[in-house]
Amino acid sequence: MGEYEARTGRMCKPPLQSSRRKNIEFEPLSTTALILEDRPSNLPAKSIEEALRHRQEYDEMVAEAKKREIKEAHKRKKIMKERFKQEENIASAMVIWINEILPNWEGMRSTRRVRELWWQGLPPSVRGKVWSLAVGNELNITPELYEIFLSRAKERWKSFSETSSENDIEDAGASAADREASLELIKLDISRTFPSLYIFQKGGPYHDLLHSVLGAYTCYRPDVGYVQGMSFIAAVLILNLEEADAFIAFANLLNKPCQLAFFRVDHSMMLKYFAAFEVFFEENLPKLFLHFKSYNLTPDIYLIDWIFTLYSKSLPLDLACRVWDVFCRDGEEFLFRTGLGILRLYEDILLQMDFIHIAQFLTKLPEDITSEKLFSCIAAIQMQNSNKKWAQVFASLMKDNKEGDKNHSPALKS
Repeated sequence: MGEYEARTGRMCKPPLQSSRRKNIEFEPLSTTALILEDRPSNLPAKSIEEALRHRQEYDEMVAEAKKREIKEAHKRKKIMKERFKQEENIASAMVIWINEILPNWEGMRSTRRVRELWWQGLPPSVRGKVWSLAVGNELNITPELYEIFLSRAKERWKSFSETSSENDIEDAGASAADREASLELIKLDISRTFPSLYIFQKGGPYHDLLHSVLGAYTCYRPDVGYVQGMSFIAAVLILNLEEADAFIAFANLLNKPCQLAFFRVDHSMMLKYFAAFEVFFEENLPKLFLHFKSYNLTPDIYLIDWIFTLYSKSLPLDLACRVWDVFCRDGEEFLFRTGLGILRLYEDILLQMDFIHIAQFLTKLPEDITSEKLFSCIAAIQMQNSNKKWAQVFASLMKDNKEGDKNHSPALKS
């Protein structure tokens, strides 16, 4: 028997204590539990003082763990309470918007009560409707007109997908080549739109819809065509509106002076917007303004991306939608006020950075940016300089530009 056990590597059954010790390596014992363990029999036993100290350490660790658990439970409870309160506020606000404000839109939209409610963020169920009303439809686009331009876009996609000779392309002229490049850019950009959501990518539920709205717009406004950044604006509208309504809002939104200046790459106008922004930058954040100046870090480095996508690429989607809410209420001024709010929120961090790190930071903002913190900083931004508001500052810059053009006019010099 002994010989067999020796050959197979087995041993006689040891005493109970040794058996328990042998199996320790298989038992998932925690570090805290090991403190309480007696030493193996081949080592000196713990002294009473050491055993008491280990017991005290263990009790302290257990107490600390319980404290952390209670703290985490309180934190979870607080978050749940805030979420519940937020949901209650949204529900009560939704009732007010649906029953009181929307039926009396023109009479109530500018009242103090509505403006204050608007600032708090629109309930998702009425967001699209309020955006449509606020943006308006100065272009008088109808759903039928959208269908016409969508049909043209589809015809164009079909013709471009079919094999054509080089002569045909040459005969079509440069404008056709531009349109083709524009359509190719749309395809490329759609896959880059909110990639983490997976709904606009190929095979996603909103891919074709986004393609349709952008394609129809290039036919509607061939003078503007497709510009990178447009896909994010169209995508946000699609998430909140029906297809035709999204196109109507999209076309009207891009027809606003600020958006038109940026999407048509009107350098002269863009520079005026940057100059106006810097007036309020210096007024609100003088230390950071001088810090940026010392590195020759101009607004175009970070503002272009923010304005092109109306913050929908730079901020978390729910926060971007809240920025859109107030943008629809206040117009272009709020886009620049939001930019200053972001700079104020991260002022202390930015003051410690050099040119490269500032540019990188503002290109990709932290993902943990919260609505409460950002809107608190935006609220603290004063859009007034020497008793002049945004519109007045911008108008004076435009006036200076026109007078400058007159002074440099050859006709006036002769």
